[in-house]
Amino acid sequence: MIFYQINAGGDRNFAYLMADGDGGKAALFDPPADSSRYTSLIEKHNLEVAYIVATHGHGDHTWGIPDAVKTTGGKVVAFKNSRLDAEIRVDDGDSLELGSLALSIIYTPGHTDDSICILGGKKLVTGDTLFVGKVGGTDFGDGARKEYDSLHNKLMTLDDDVEVYPGHDYGLAPASTIGNERKTNPFILRESFESFVELKRNWLQYKRDHGIP
Repeated sequence: MIFYQINAGGDRNFAYLMADGDGGKAALFDPPADSSRYTSLIEKHNLEVAYIVATHGHGDHTWGIPDAVKTTGGKVVAFKNSRLDAEIRVDDGDSLELGSLALSIIYTPGHTDDSICILGGKKLVTGDTLFVGKVGGTDFGDGARKEYDSLHNKLMTLDDDVEVYPGHDYGLAPASTIGNERKTNPFILRESFESFVELKRNWLQYKRDHGIP
């Protein structure tokens, strides 16, 4: 497998490039506006970009899609309820073939209603659903409830050794594992939805109290 975490600019955004191997099919996730950040990697490995995947519809994750389409010819992939102009609309549990590699779609609403995470092998691209030691922003009502359920009923059911690659470098490290997040992420460790929301409401104070940057 070929996998790259790409500095996408913006607000510490990450983009990703995944392929089954040299000369194979590739997927580009949340591409940056500056295509030079990934074109050299595509050329280096002689890749054909089959999919341009949006983890969700926010502008800082979709701003590079038009240029990526022109540059690579890949087909835009988004969740079925997304407002994006996508050629391929996916649902929870769908799979996209990437040569010898399968990309599994995990619907994780909360941060947005069109949020998805994508699992390829042991690498999980989480968008703005799960960061390292943090979670995506939501309201304190329905959005928080959806995110809480997505985290516990979907992501935390994955194997401990699944690697977590978030949409921003907001956390304590640029990447993690499901096992590490299960053991250390303060939002995951909350024993109830009510305490999860309480932490969201008081996150700035919690960070100060615990020396979290």
